[in-house]
Amino acid sequence: MKNLFVVVSLLLAAVACTGGSNGNNNQESTTDFVDDVKMALSDGGHIDLSGLQWTREPAKCEIMNDTIRITTAPKTDLWQRTYYHFQNDNAPVLQMKTREKFFSFVAKTDFTGSHHRFDQCGIVMYLDSENWLKGSVEYENEEFQHLGSVATNNGYSDWATTAIPAEVKTMWYRFSRRGDDYCIECSTDGVKFSQMRICHMYAGAEEISFGIYACSPEESSFTAVFSDMKITECAWKAHDGQQPDQIN
Repeated sequence: MKNLFVVVSLLLAAVACTGGSNGNNNQESTTDFVDDVKMALSDGGHIDLSGLQWTREPAKCEIMNDTIRITTAPKTDLWQRTYYHFQNDNAPVLQMKTREKFFSFVAKTDFTGSHHRFDQCGIVMYLDSENWLKGSVEYENEEFQHLGSVATNNGYSDWATTAIPAEVKTMWYRFSRRGDDYCIECSTDGVKFSQMRICHMYAGAEEISFGIYACSPEESSFTAVFSDMKITECAWKAHDGQQPDQIN
């Protein structure tokens, strides 16, 4: 019976790669809604990969056990307007959904295969084309790459980055939610995390979708590997420093 359960789970995971949702995740009634974070927390943080939904499907993907491999297509990206002025909204995104206001999501990325300028993979909260948040490592050249995050609110993106050595081929991310405020952290070992960004998302107050993405904005393709994904209680603790201003 256990072997049968494993086979069925793998078949469901394969379906998720070929016939998933196209991104409208808000159609369920309250009684039909399945909260993926609640489900994971009740299962020790384990994420049911067969239940994840595609906003856009990649050129190729494989889900095996607790690892996801996404192969990108050329000319795929996420960016809105700012500075470059173009709008790119076609990167493959694989997500879960929740109405939980306090939690953290951890994922490990392996981008050993990235080799062309702007190849990237990481974590994402994609709400719609003009409201999303992502954190990733973006290939630049054989000397360095960009570790950074993008917050897109109301159709305008910003990009905060730092250069890291090209030899780095794996990165863990921790995405945390406190209401409609969010934190992205990164780690080279999956144990010690460093803050990348704290931000407010105007469209992120209620139900959200979040997960992983990979893309190749130029004429390139590579395979990104995601593993060690889990949901935890919110690791981004309440602020205990300066008190909020008193408004008379």
